[in-house]
Order: sequence, then C-alpha cells, then structure tokens
Amino acid sequence: MRVNRNHTYWYVFCGVSDKMGEMKKIEQNKLQKRDNILKAAQEMFQTSGFVGASMDKIAETAGVTKQTVYRYFSTKEELFQATLEAQRLRANERFLDALQLADTQQALTAFAVGFIKRHLSQEHLANIRLLVAEGPSVPEITRAFYAFGSEKTQDGLVQFVEERFQRQDVDDEIKAFVSMLIAPRMPVLTGLREPLCEAEIKTHADKTVRMFLKLLDN
Repeated sequence: MRVNRNHTYWYVFCGVSDKMGEMKKIEQNKLQKRDNILKAAQEMFQTSGFVGASMDKIAETAGVTKQTVYRYFSTKEELFQATLEAQRLRANERFLDALQLADTQQALTAFAVGFIKRHLSQEHLANIRLLVAEGPSVPEITRAFYAFGSEKTQDGLVQFVEERFQRQDVDDEIKAFVSMLIAPRMPVLTGLREPLCEAEIKTHADKTVRMFLKLLDN
C-alpha cells in the first residue's frame, strides 16, 4: 500500500502543534498560580505582617495547596523578596530612564518626580510600615527590602554625575539628594500631612534638583 507522505506530514505537524499548545497552556497555568501566590502573599504581609502571615493562609488565599506554594518558593523570606520584585515590576520604575534625557536639569527633575511618586505610593508606604513594625525582630525582611532598588538607583546617579559633571567620589552628595527627595515621606507615613499632589511633587522635585546642582558646583 502506498503511503501518502503529505498526510503523514500533516498528522505529525498537527501532533506537534497540539503538544506545543498543551505545553503553552501548562506554562500559562504555572505563571497564573505563581501570580496568585504573590498577590495573596503581598496582601497577607501588609495586613498580618511578616510574622503573622502563615504559608497556610497564603495558600488558602491564593487557592492552592501549601505544597504548591513551597514548590514555587522554598521559604517565606524568598516569597517576601518575590513580592517586592513583583511590586517593582508593576510600578514600572522607569524614573532611572529619565537620566538619559539630553538636558541635565530636565533629566534630574524627571527622575526626581518619578522617584518621589514611587516612594509616596500606598504600596511603598505599606512596606515601610511593615519594616518599622517588624524589622528590628525580623532583620531579613529589611535586608530584602533594601536589596531591591536602592543600590541600582545609587549606581545610576553615580554614573550620571560622572558623565555629565566629570565628578567622582560623590556618594555623599547623592545620598543627600535622595534623602531630600524622600523628605516628605515620613510626615505622610505618620499622618502628619496628606500625600503630596502632582503640583507639590513637581515643586519639591524642582527645589531639590536646584539644591543638588549647587552641591555639585562646589
């Protein structure tokens, strides 16, 4: 009997295509489970604290078993770190990209506005409250928090100053700049004042950038 090769190739192609589609669906389900776990974990960390957030409750909230949670994250600290990274990605922290603008003052101002907004966001403030409440007794969450973002921001500003001002050894100036930018955070965090509006953020950014430029001119 003569075999129709075209039919054979078609069946093989369909079989491979079905298999790829099945694998893609499995991968999507895995990603969805991981995302559900991260969302549940963030909710639990911010409402119950790091110590009070049990892996059992996180699993229940995410709609998975505790074994599934541990399949994705081997420890609660690792899960906490993953929630911070997920927050950073969701926040789309692109304020460092502003440092690529050609005009130096505009670049710093755009960076400053984005940086202030991120550090006055409700999500970020909730993390700070958690660190204040539990950081002394659970130092690993403080280490995890500051491992994300601060070093990258410092490095980006150092590179910017070196390229634009031909200045080195400016760590103190950059730390002062960043500290001034987030100065409104504590009054907002403690309820002494309302969160800054868009115009207030812009005004604070402009003023701080001018002060930073004066520091670099000295």
